[in-house]
Amino acid sequence: MSSMSNSSTINKIFYNIDILFAFAVVGIVIMFIIPMPTIIMDLLLTANITFSMLIILVSIYINEPLQISVFPSLLLFATLFRLGLNVSTTRLILGQGYAGEIITSFGNFVVGGNYVVGFIIFLILIVIQYVVITKGAERVAEVAARFTLDAMPGKQMSIDADLNAGIINEREAQEQRKKIRQEADFYGAMDGASKFVKGDAIAGIIITVINIIGGLIIGMAQQGLSFGEAAQTYTLLTVGDGLVSQIPALLISTATGMIVTRAASERNMGEEMSDQLMSQPKALYIASIVLFIFGVMPGLPTVPFLVMAVLLGGLGLTLKTQVEKELEDEPEEEAPSQHELQQAKESEIKNMIKVDQLEVEVGYNLISFVLPEQGGDFVDRVSMIRKQMAMELGIIIPPVRILDNLQLDPNIYRIKLKGVEISRFEMMPDHYLAMDSGMTTEDIDGIETKEPAFDTPAIWIDEDQKEKAELANYTIVDPPSVMATHLTELIKEHAHELLGRQEVKELIDNVEENNSAVVNELLPDLLSLGEIQKVLQNLLWEDIPVNNLVTILETLADYAKTTQNIDLLTEYVRQGLSRQITNQYVDEQNELSVITLDPQLEENLSETVEQSDQGNYLAVDPQDAQELIELISSEAQKLLQQGKEPILVTSPMIRRPLKELTSRSFPQLTILSFSELIPDVDLQVLGTVVK
Repeated sequence: MSSMSNSSTINKIFYNIDILFAFAVVGIVIMFIIPMPTIIMDLLLTANITFSMLIILVSIYINEPLQISVFPSLLLFATLFRLGLNVSTTRLILGQGYAGEIITSFGNFVVGGNYVVGFIIFLILIVIQYVVITKGAERVAEVAARFTLDAMPGKQMSIDADLNAGIINEREAQEQRKKIRQEADFYGAMDGASKFVKGDAIAGIIITVINIIGGLIIGMAQQGLSFGEAAQTYTLLTVGDGLVSQIPALLISTATGMIVTRAASERNMGEEMSDQLMSQPKALYIASIVLFIFGVMPGLPTVPFLVMAVLLGGLGLTLKTQVEKELEDEPEEEAPSQHELQQAKESEIKNMIKVDQLEVEVGYNLISFVLPEQGGDFVDRVSMIRKQMAMELGIIIPPVRILDNLQLDPNIYRIKLKGVEISRFEMMPDHYLAMDSGMTTEDIDGIETKEPAFDTPAIWIDEDQKEKAELANYTIVDPPSVMATHLTELIKEHAHELLGRQEVKELIDNVEENNSAVVNELLPDLLSLGEIQKVLQNLLWEDIPVNNLVTILETLADYAKTTQNIDLLTEYVRQGLSRQITNQYVDEQNELSVITLDPQLEENLSETVEQSDQGNYLAVDPQDAQELIELISSEAQKLLQQGKEPILVTSPMIRRPLKELTSRSFPQLTILSFSELIPDVDLQVLGTVVK
């Protein structure tokens, strides 16, 4: 019954530990103001030594710094506690000439009552703490904080990559991100907290000097003591006080150095040191021999060197015997076969040559846009883009790898397709991109640039101008939206390059679940997977979605029996998708504003169509081709001036070759054939190309 009562009392104490800690902090502040009895000071000085000893022992047994993440705050508390003790003991020394048994004992027992020796020992402790341990810990904390913060974006990117690859789940990713944040906070706090130790050492020196000078003045002026008597009394007490405070301070600063130099491990410091320092028996043998030589050399003390030589030699022999026994007990592992070694090498080579389909690399100043922990939502935007492309284009866009690249200019991002850069843009992170909507009411000052997705004029404005620009009817876009829009348009532009055979197979397998008849008829007897891929790529190249895959496959099954020409099969598929294509370009009034070719010109072009392994093309003279492109562009401008999309309608025979001819000079020109238009569309011919 008594045991249960004691356990309940202990639980209550730990449950209310926060209240006790709050009283302790308030008590330290009170120590600066109210004189403390000597008996209380003895208890507090003993508690200080015990507290510092506990901290250094805990520091030895932790496996990684985050196991004592409260240490920066603990360091502040310990420093404040120690300074409070210094103030209280100074008051007792100068006011009463006595500061309790602890200080007197340290002054007499530790330094033998000789204040000169005590003062020298005190100075040595100060030098050890301030010059060696504190300086080193401060520098290590500063470097650790900087490198931890610099490595943070890379670690975040690695977690996102592992999450996208399925190596870890969302919960594990959150835990790893949390740990990274905690590490950054810890080392950042340690960088600042190390200054407490440095300041404490300096304060110790100043307080000691003040106590000695003040004690001499009080002893000689107020108590009538001689200089020697005053120095003997007050300097001894001051040195004792300094030793009592500096020994715990030395322990705390040593613990600080141990923590900031501690790398994450699965074992504590003692185990690691014993394993790593004692892992080489040969080193112990050599050290033993060297010590033995020192021991037998004339003029050097024999016993100490011979004792250490015997100890190291015996330790080396013991370790060697233990290692040999462990090797005998361990089952022999079979050496990897030549085949396994070859497979490992091949796997390594494959990883080296692996190229991601899509990559977005960001400069240092843009990392916050892609890291969720820093408020960035670009990763979520990419997920939405992939869903949007699946709905609009009918294909599955491969995962987009997002990573930082410190070799880029800080404000630049670049987008790579299959390892090759296809576009880049320089942003201003703290600004907004303002574009003329066509209805702007006034000019806004800003930094001129070009909107990357559509290459239209734009200006960068700061946040103070945002409201003014909105009132002036400017279109305002934030930097992450600029990146997302740019990526979306590039995906649309290069969708045909992102559609590989594997992606086509996945699309067909999806169709086969409910439409196995058309798939079995088409594959593999009529067309190969690669030929279907080329047809789908032709459609995507001209911005025709392939989400109506059943119709596409059925059309291919109908015409693949009579021709294997990919361009011709593509035209048949486009005719099969006539309703979809027409609806893609007509306006709300069911009107389609277009330009056409003069019948004679169209007939002349038809006669120049030739076939090759790469498909059909127009065999026209380069000068004539350039003249034709200029004539088409001139007529298309009439549509653009009316705010309409530039569309040219031709016969099916020359539609595809003409598109390839004009694609480089006039990529935004849409070329349709009359066979692709449904009968009920209201065709408005606004211009005719005549040569």
